[in-house]
Amino acid sequence: MNGNSFTFEYEPAAIHHGPGIVATIESELDRHGLSRALIVTDGTLSEVPVVMEPVENGAGDRLVGTFDGVTPEKYLQTAYDGAQRVREEDVDALIALGGGSSLDIAKQISVLAGHDRPLEDVADEILDRETMVLPDEGVELTDIFAVPTTLPGADLSQVAGVKLSLDPDGQDKSEIPSAGVSDSRLMPTAVFHDLELFATTPERILARSAMNGFDKGIEMLYTRHHNPITDGTAVRGVQLLYEGLPAITADSTSEDDLSRIVRGIAAAQYGLSTPNAYRASVVHSFGHAIARNYEVQQGVAHAIAAPHVLGYLFEQVDGRRDLLAEAFRVRDETATAEETADAVVDAVAETRDALELPSELRSVEGTERSHFPELAQAVVEDPFMEAGPRGLEATQSDIEAVFERMW
Repeated sequence: MNGNSFTFEYEPAAIHHGPGIVATIESELDRHGLSRALIVTDGTLSEVPVVMEPVENGAGDRLVGTFDGVTPEKYLQTAYDGAQRVREEDVDALIALGGGSSLDIAKQISVLAGHDRPLEDVADEILDRETMVLPDEGVELTDIFAVPTTLPGADLSQVAGVKLSLDPDGQDKSEIPSAGVSDSRLMPTAVFHDLELFATTPERILARSAMNGFDKGIEMLYTRHHNPITDGTAVRGVQLLYEGLPAITADSTSEDDLSRIVRGIAAAQYGLSTPNAYRASVVHSFGHAIARNYEVQQGVAHAIAAPHVLGYLFEQVDGRRDLLAEAFRVRDETATAEETADAVVDAVAETRDALELPSELRSVEGTERSHFPELAQAVVEDPFMEAGPRGLEATQSDIEAVFERMW
């Protein structure tokens, strides 16, 4: 695209927002002609009645059971086990409940249930192609209904990640291959942003996940795939989050505060994942390098990396700093380009600090400065870097210097 022409093809999920909104799941299943729903979640959340019961009641007689094998690692084996449940119980809808891992596993299940193949064949094919092979275009995949309880901003996306290990015990985390899958059929059919369910999530978990969702809004603005529509939603999303996120760590978060934050996450991720582009980029590439090599949650990796990555980015390219400054309401017509960049970086660091998240890489257990070359190589090779701003030429030495800054 250029300034006067662009193509934007996007068919997001229907968004249902409000307190107690999961009570409408059954009517939404009925509207789509679906009658056999399976909840996909993790073992911890499945034992929390205040979360499970509203969703179970909301699905009503259409609920056939719960698959609670999800783990943060999103292993292919987990999805394969879930796909067997789908086939055995004739499931036609998956209700992904919880964090981003539940949604990613639900998407993998949908793919694997679409073709009945041995797990080893699927794994070998992923290793060969570095992506999960999808059923033919004419095959309808199992519908996905997303019920997030965290804030990474992954529910309006057609993309999922997968860890390719059939026997992860004893393997070093960094040695387990990662892959992905993307297809318009994996966009959730509906998303339920239930404020009462978000309120059950501990604040530290909400804060960590929110940093990931917040960074998506920032990256939507400087990605090379930006367009006027995503500019508008991302600016609004960043504004809502910058204003609202500090409330997460307050003594109590009101329903109005929570609604503002969840609306911000929805706006920030709107258009993130489309058939021809995925718009998360440089910050996410650094986050991947850190989170895939150490026992640290993705949002924490983003908290440590984001201000330093933005500082590096603004040294290399414009990075649409004026638009970012507008989103943070720190734009000053008399400021120099460097002052504008500094104001944006300061606003991101301020948000991280308000969420009470770590700011130094050395705080992550197992990190050593001798690891920087390996981490930098992972960033340079990360496929998300391809969506970075035009003109950015990431070099090994430059990326190592960024890790040095965040140390």
